[in-house]
Amino acid sequence: MSIWWSLHLRREAASVPLARRFLLGTMETAGVDPDISFDLSVALSEACANAVEHGGDRTGLVEQGDPGAGRPPADSGQYRVTAYLDGEKCRIEVADSGPGFPARRELRPAAHAPCVAESGRGLDLIEQLADHVQFGNRPGRGAVVSFDKVLKWREGALLMV
Repeated sequence: MSIWWSLHLRREAASVPLARRFLLGTMETAGVDPDISFDLSVALSEACANAVEHGGDRTGLVEQGDPGAGRPPADSGQYRVTAYLDGEKCRIEVADSGPGFPARRELRPAAHAPCVAESGRGLDLIEQLADHVQFGNRPGRGAVVSFDKVLKWREGALLMV
C-alpha cells in the first residue's frame, strides 16, 4: 500500500505549518517512526519557506515588448507540495513559479562548505535531513526541490513493507 498527495498552496507564511502538519498527520496515521517524520517535516518546512519567500516574482524575466511584460505569471502566488509514501521511502517535491535557483557555484562557493550567510541555510538543512536531495529549475516555470528518505516503521504500521 502507498499514499501520495499534492497540495497547491498560496505563497503565504501560514501555508508552511499547514503543509508540515499535513505531512506529519499522514506519517503518523501510516505508522512512520517519529524521528523520521520529524526530519522530513523540518526539511519540508524549509523547502516551503523557500518557495514562499522566493517562489513567485518573475516580473523581470519577461521579454520587453511582450504584452505580459512587468506582470508575474498567473500562478506566481502559489506553490505545490507533493508527497509519496511508498513502502520503504518517502519522496517530497516542492515546486514554485519563481525565478529558480542560481547556478550551484553561486548557491555555495565550495562544495560541503558550511553556509554562514543567513540566506541558504535552509537548503543546507534539507541536505542534512534527507537521504537524497535535488535542487532544480523548470525553465521558465520556477524551481523544484525534491528530497527523499528511507522510512522506518513503528510496529504494526499500516504501510510497513
